[in-house]
Amino acid sequence: MRIIIVGCGKIGTTMLSSLVDEGHDVIAIDDDPLALQKISDIYDIMCLYGNGADSDILLEADVKEADLFAAVTGSDELNMLSCFLAKRMGAKHTICRIRNPEYNDQSLSFLRQQLELSLSINPELLAAKEIFNILKLPGALNIETFSRRSFEMIELKLREDSPLVGIPLSGLRQKYKASFLVGVVRRATEIHIPDGNFVLQAGDHIGITAPSSEGERFFKMLGMLKKQARNVMILGGSHTAYYLAKMLLSIGTRVIIVEKDHARCKEFSEELHGAVIIEGDGSAQEVLLEEGLSSMDAFVALTGMDEENILISIFATAQKVPQVITKINRGALNSMASGLGLDCIISPRKIISDRVCQYVRALQSSDGGEMETLYTLMNDKVEALEFIVSESFPHKNVPLKDLSLKHNILIAGIIRGRKTLLPAGDDCIMANDHVIILAKEQRVTSLMDIFK
Repeated sequence: MRIIIVGCGKIGTTMLSSLVDEGHDVIAIDDDPLALQKISDIYDIMCLYGNGADSDILLEADVKEADLFAAVTGSDELNMLSCFLAKRMGAKHTICRIRNPEYNDQSLSFLRQQLELSLSINPELLAAKEIFNILKLPGALNIETFSRRSFEMIELKLREDSPLVGIPLSGLRQKYKASFLVGVVRRATEIHIPDGNFVLQAGDHIGITAPSSEGERFFKMLGMLKKQARNVMILGGSHTAYYLAKMLLSIGTRVIIVEKDHARCKEFSEELHGAVIIEGDGSAQEVLLEEGLSSMDAFVALTGMDEENILISIFATAQKVPQVITKINRGALNSMASGLGLDCIISPRKIISDRVCQYVRALQSSDGGEMETLYTLMNDKVEALEFIVSESFPHKNVPLKDLSLKHNILIAGIIRGRKTLLPAGDDCIMANDHVIILAKEQRVTSLMDIFK
């Protein structure tokens, strides 16, 4: 596909990298020559210097031939204008980054309709939702949802005292009468799509698929369910912090936000009724201790500096805060943070990259089903995908045991109406089912791609 990206900041560069890796013809537009130089040094793509809302620049990019146009600069207004012009000039589909809370209320659907946007994305809001889900299920490192939140992929790390350690997977569901499936395991640097003979070890990162109603019950059965966070401290007054605080306040959680910018503190005080806003330097340990860090149920580091988030999260962990969540945008720092004991890491760049790749593959997918959801897991080594099965799917009503799947592919769940199946050999895929696929180190665009 021919794709134009306006804005080569953190989000735009991550999107660009993913789309180039997937083999698309990408054109980058930015008004920062240094940003374009960095991209051209790494990627063999066309780079245009200029304003993404300039019709001359869009003509030079041949926007009328674009299958997809994405505007992801730091300015919502510039993004909206760029998408509006691109659509009028012939771009088939448009994606717009809209991050301001003022635009992300009731007016968003109106804006999308008037601008004829194919998709609007808000990295900060999506990151806040992901953090909120994790805070609702303490003990989980990550939670991804499918089929309108009726099915979940829960990631967790097995401790030495975990009751799952030393048990073959074939015996787990017999021992624990709950609906779940261990679909993927990361052991050190190795990724496994395990079979029934696989034995779990301490230190394993595992991905469990289960109906949404079963997640909390499963954690409770294992004795891993901690009390839900009722006191949360947030470091940094970002848009993500704003969205997260609103979600937490809506369920009665006590929220403390530490931010050093006076104007931002004043804004939060006016808009986040019920939150405690502390004007201070959160990188100073004494400030956090004075505000009760050691008595918090959870600490969330959301400053704009990855290094600061990592260091303060390590300090919060040392203060025995039960749940520490760290925002890290640069993928290169993830493994370092994990090595320092930080397991719960959120990346808005990764979330948006997944969302855009999902959309692009859905545009390409027409063979057997429509792609609904895509997530990358386990350091981007595994993809979790959701397809809606079409009437034309050739393997309908065939028992799964009679289907020949490619190596390192797992059918991890089937949602049929309100019924959720953790598939066994005698189960079949039917038209209109939502099918959850796990794929290790391979690109799946169509449901037909999983078969030999």
